[in-house]
Amino acid sequence: MTIARILKTKGSDVVSVGPHDEVGTIARILSGHRIGAVLVLDGGTDVLGIVSERDIVRCIAAHGTAAVTLPAAQLMTRALHTVTPNTRISEALSLMTDRRVRHLPVIAEDGSLAGMISIGDLVKARIDEAVHEAEELRHYVETAG
Repeated sequence: MTIARILKTKGSDVVSVGPHDEVGTIARILSGHRIGAVLVLDGGTDVLGIVSERDIVRCIAAHGTAAVTLPAAQLMTRALHTVTPNTRISEALSLMTDRRVRHLPVIAEDGSLAGMISIGDLVKARIDEAVHEAEELRHYVETAG
């Protein structure tokens, strides 16, 4: 199974912020959408970085209460780990494990942003796949007799 299949179900909408949006605003967006990360876009579709809950926690630890007024550009992670729609789910899980990240932007072949996936999306897909395989095996056993 590939990332494209997850995006087909989940959709390709991505919650994003601008590089000048403040940490306090980003925290409200994360909370309001019940998500763990947002992409930082340049005002168009070019991805500049990602801000996660972890980034916010580190920022608060380093800057105290002043952190809420810092812009996304100051705390975002710029070195992004990405996948394509053709990436297999097992590969994406390995990448997340190896790089210790929970979100991956999905970049299409033409370089455009195709969506974003989370560790939760991947785990759900793997569970759905396992349930489907179990049902197929049960059906095979029941009808083979």
